[in-house]
Amino acid sequence: MPTLTDRRYRARISASHDDLKAAQRLRALTFGTGGADGLDRDAFDEICTHILIEECRSGQLVCCFRMLPLKGGADIGQSYSAQFYELSALARFEGPMVEIGRFCVHPDWRDPDILRAAWGAMTRYVDDHGVEMLFGCSSFHGTDADSYLDAFAMLKERHLAPRRWLPRVKAPMVFRFAQTLRLRKPDARLAMLRMPPLLRTYLMMGGWVSDHAVVDPEMGTLHVFTGVEIRAIPATRKRLLRAVAQ
Repeated sequence: MPTLTDRRYRARISASHDDLKAAQRLRALTFGTGGADGLDRDAFDEICTHILIEECRSGQLVCCFRMLPLKGGADIGQSYSAQFYELSALARFEGPMVEIGRFCVHPDWRDPDILRAAWGAMTRYVDDHGVEMLFGCSSFHGTDADSYLDAFAMLKERHLAPRRWLPRVKAPMVFRFAQTLRLRKPDARLAMLRMPPLLRTYLMMGGWVSDHAVVDPEMGTLHVFTGVEIRAIPATRKRLLRAVAQ
C-alpha cells in the first residue's frame, strides 16, 4: 500500500522498529495499558501490518491500527479475536480475511477526517489484496454495560451476525445483550450517541456483531466481535471509500 495523503493527514505502513514503538506508545496513551517502558505490545505485533496516520505538517502520529491477514476462515483460530470468541462458524468462510486491531486515535485529536484517512488506508489494502471480509473487536469504553443499554439494544434489533457466521461464547465474563435485552426497544438517538465511532462506521457499511459483549478487565472495555463482508457494502458507500483511498 503506497502512502496516502489528503490535505492534512497521510496514511502509511510502518517501516521500522521506531515506527512500531511510536504506535505502541500511542496505544498505551489511549488505552492506558502500557508497561514500565510506556508501550502497549503483545505477540501479535510481530505478525501484523501496522498502519500509521500522521498529521502532514508536524509529522505527529494521530491514529494507528494493525492488520492481520488470513488466507481464509480456516486460519481464524490464529486471530486475536479467537482468544475471546468461539469462531468455528467462520472457519467455513473461504475468501481472504483481515483482522483489524488496536485501533486508536490520539485523545487530543478530534478531527473526523482522521477516521476518513484510516478508512481510506483500509480500503486501499482491501482492494490491493482482494480481501473479502474485515473483522475484529469493537470496543466500548469501560466495563459498565448499563451505560450502553440503548446501543446494545440497537445492535440486538438491527445488526446481529447472520446465523451462519454467529460467534459463540468463549470468554469467562460476557454480557449476553441479545438475550438480556430481547424485549427492550432502543432509543435511536441515545443509541447512536453511545455507539463507538469505529463501530458506527462498520455498521454503516453493513457490518454485523456478536450477540454478546466480552468484558475485558485488562483493557478496561466491553467489546463485540464485528464483521464486514466486503461484497455486502452498499455500492454508494464503496464509491465514497474508494474516493478517499485514491
